[in-house]
Amino acid sequence: MQFFPAALQNLSDQFARLPGIGGKTAQRLAFHVLSLPLEEAEEFAQAIVQAKREVHTCPQCQNLTDRELCPICDDDTRDASTICVVAEPKDVIAMERSREYRGVYHVLHGVISPLNHVTQDDIRIKELLRRVGTGTVKEVIMATNPDTEGEATAMYISRLLRPMEVKVTRLAYGIPVGSQLEYADEVTLSRALEGRQEI
Repeated sequence: MQFFPAALQNLSDQFARLPGIGGKTAQRLAFHVLSLPLEEAEEFAQAIVQAKREVHTCPQCQNLTDRELCPICDDDTRDASTICVVAEPKDVIAMERSREYRGVYHVLHGVISPLNHVTQDDIRIKELLRRVGTGTVKEVIMATNPDTEGEATAMYISRLLRPMEVKVTRLAYGIPVGSQLEYADEVTLSRALEGRQEI
């Protein structure tokens, strides 16, 4: 027995396809969209279509942009000799919030994950090797997440970069500012000790 009209069920099913959205959240979103005035619902739908039509990957760093080059690659004040490698476009935003990094980025659009059937050919490694192969890059900072897939991806890429005589570094990991030692796990404490600095 069908509880909802087919169009409403279809809308709910479409929301449920989004990452991190379960069945109940998808239903709530579908009901919310249905409660919007028609003009707002059309604006919402148009925003999705417009983003799909206008947003593409930057040919240089693979970040998302609606211009020929993304604003970071197009900025002459950035240090193009240092590339920070991240897994997803949202990681660029996180790094930029620190306001410390002045180099450029390379977005992989994923990490190597055999369990999810993601191989090195499914992410943007070839494009990174092409950039480093120009000879203008001095350092590549691996800034993938410190989980199994992120570590495996960082190690794989560092092995590929070794013959290119470029410095490959990894972000330091440790105790987050404002937290307490008693709540840190063994791996975090171990990384914090390895990455200790002189004061």
